[in-house]
Amino acid sequence: MNTKHPDVELYDTYRREIHKFIPISKESVSLYACGPTVYDYAHLGNLRSYLFVDVLRRVLELNGFQLNHVMNITDVGHLTSDADSGEDKMEKGARKQGKSAWDIAKFFEKAFFDDLDYLGIKRPTTLCRATEHIPEQIEYVEILQQRGYTYQTSDGVYFDTAKLPSYGKLAKLDIEGLQAGARVDIGEKKRVTDFALWKFSPDGQRQMQWSSPWGDGFPGWHIECSAMSEKYLGNKFDIHVGGEDHIPVHHSNEIAQCEGRHDHQPANFWMHGYFLQLGKEKLSKSGKSLLLSELINQGYDPLAFRYLVLTSHYRSHLQFSIKALDSAATALKRLTKMLSQWPDGGELSVEFVRQFMQCINSDLKTPQALAVLWAVTKSALSDADKKATILYFDQVLALSLERQPVVETVPQAVLDLAEQRQQARAAKHWQQSDELREQILKLGFAVKDSPQGCILAKI
Repeated sequence: MNTKHPDVELYDTYRREIHKFIPISKESVSLYACGPTVYDYAHLGNLRSYLFVDVLRRVLELNGFQLNHVMNITDVGHLTSDADSGEDKMEKGARKQGKSAWDIAKFFEKAFFDDLDYLGIKRPTTLCRATEHIPEQIEYVEILQQRGYTYQTSDGVYFDTAKLPSYGKLAKLDIEGLQAGARVDIGEKKRVTDFALWKFSPDGQRQMQWSSPWGDGFPGWHIECSAMSEKYLGNKFDIHVGGEDHIPVHHSNEIAQCEGRHDHQPANFWMHGYFLQLGKEKLSKSGKSLLLSELINQGYDPLAFRYLVLTSHYRSHLQFSIKALDSAATALKRLTKMLSQWPDGGELSVEFVRQFMQCINSDLKTPQALAVLWAVTKSALSDADKKATILYFDQVLALSLERQPVVETVPQAVLDLAEQRQQARAAKHWQQSDELREQILKLGFAVKDSPQGCILAKI
């Protein structure tokens, strides 16, 4: 198929504008993604962020770019508060699980990647753990110290944001307003925006601690990403991605560290995925975990959640509900069933491919891309051409549309109860019939009566 794709255009949070994407190198695109803090399971809101990154990666690859996708694993040094106070999340998770912090990190890292595999998310080409890059982080802090950007207190080494006039540009922070309106105890920090580069261990009580020029301790959260992105991608790379919650603190501090060391920010594009919400709150503040494993245990195809995420643009909040997930699951089943019935050997539709690429290359507009897909199913194309075209789209959507549709089987116990209920209804034992209906409902099936008998449907 000979067709020229439209240029890839991406939204840059730093410039607050959409720009044509031109990579620094012709060899490959350098992409750094902030990874998980492995002290607990990733919830669905976390996973939405990684789905956004996966779509970005697949779009770039479909446009012919090679990628060096680097992602960190935060397995130490992330305190419960962005203000550098509270308890380290790894230590907290270790106490909660009754295991060592090292074991906790390994366990939840595996659980995280299991979730990625369920959702069809490609693994990074380079994975880097904070605990395996302590020397690089110490060196980074030493250089910042040599350049006059640090000061030391009784509990750690801090970055002095007053030394950097550009601090907070990514988030458009009102620094003076933050200072005047501070309501938290900032301890010995000079100002509320200053942040820890190295924290001292309190009386040697931590499971994870290392020697440094300033004393035994552990790195601050932000320094790991600066040190590891530079090691694997250089001090200037193409794209830095993360969640919207990274904008005001973590990514602002990463930029500060790089400007302090190199006098420039590290990435040409800063891209951020927005929250999954329950009601008006983001998922992590809702008090509910909502894990992917819970959906799977309830009988949902994990790719139904991927489909649901694709129905919303990555820069808009997505309202999660079981009703919305059910709709996504139904749509996914319809697609897999249709494709399973269509023959192979078709040709791509140049026009529909052009429309699809226009959507995804315009800042990853996946809702519009899905609309193009459904337009293909209703078009006058042959079934073989429809299948070929949709499978081309699936390189980005990654819904495994070529698989065989899932055939739902009804457990024998449910069939036996349904038979007993039919007998009760025939004998006009209505109370017994209602009781049997409730038993069937508890097993996850709804009962609908019709002239041809009862119909069972999984709920």
